[in-house]
Amino acid sequence: MRRTPTIPTPASAEDLLDSALIARISRLDLASNRIFAGKLKGERRSKKRGESVEFADHRPYVRGDDLRHIDWNIYARLDTLFLKLFMEEEDLSLHIVIDATESSACGEPNKFFFMQQTAMALGYVGLVNLNRVAVTAIGGTVETPGAGAGNEPRASARGSGAGSADANGATPTGDVSLASIRDLRGRRRTHDLARFLCSLRPSGTADFGAAAKRIALARRGRGVMLVLSDFFMKEGYETGLRLLAGRGYDLFALQVLSPQEVKPDITGDLRLVDIEDGDRAEVTIAAPLLKKYNAALGTYCAGLREFCSRREINALTVQTDTPVDTLLLDYLRRRGVVR
Repeated sequence: MRRTPTIPTPASAEDLLDSALIARISRLDLASNRIFAGKLKGERRSKKRGESVEFADHRPYVRGDDLRHIDWNIYARLDTLFLKLFMEEEDLSLHIVIDATESSACGEPNKFFFMQQTAMALGYVGLVNLNRVAVTAIGGTVETPGAGAGNEPRASARGSGAGSADANGATPTGDVSLASIRDLRGRRRTHDLARFLCSLRPSGTADFGAAAKRIALARRGRGVMLVLSDFFMKEGYETGLRLLAGRGYDLFALQVLSPQEVKPDITGDLRLVDIEDGDRAEVTIAAPLLKKYNAALGTYCAGLREFCSRREINALTVQTDTPVDTLLLDYLRRRGVVR
């Protein structure tokens, strides 16, 4: 797999979401198998009864109940005290984790650009439905203001001080391999999300297990977490996914592969160099080796799905030539991520 010579560098929300895509996904909403108790009133109906304006049910009055909620119309008819109950509405958190290591810079269409588009589309769905949205990048760099128009950032914003913020509103974590933006809520924060995503540049390596531990310890509330990665990690993905699963979050693993990884188009005698750690191997690419590669890739992807299935993690493998609207409206809707 060759590194993409020129990585797409979107500059605004319009480069990630066109008007036609926005029109198709605007009616979507996040979905989850759990009932959430958010910190803010939102648009998600809960099984709890609260104090919103939407009537839900009655129950008999019990000494100590708030007299303001008594239905006096029923009392006038039945001479019995009943309390009015209302539908409680709660918010839900969406946390998107993007693999920004060097291996994501490969493929045509480019894997990292596909992840950026997917994160922007899902983040937009969360924001317009008044859900809390956060994005965390594992590895990579954050381009600071004043960087050139080329592919390389002028400076990295992977700060070491927790709580500091870069010019995009992103808060770097204490681990230099992580950068994140969080607590976005409402349609007006769409451009903040876009600026952060557009500032990311894939580079370097990262320990997925260590990064997942920091993410798991720092995340707040409950909701849906989506991990976008090729999951080609020498240290393995098992520890990281195990740390991210549970704790009030529905976890979804989206394995992003390029068409060239699924069906390699290279032949001959080659010296292969690992794009992240520089490991080298000399091989002769021929039909028998390609057959073994295809079998190994199939086994690896099936192993990821089986690992996730045993831990109630939703998993899906998708190619980068899949339209983003098809991914959301078909694949993710059928798997219960959106509705």
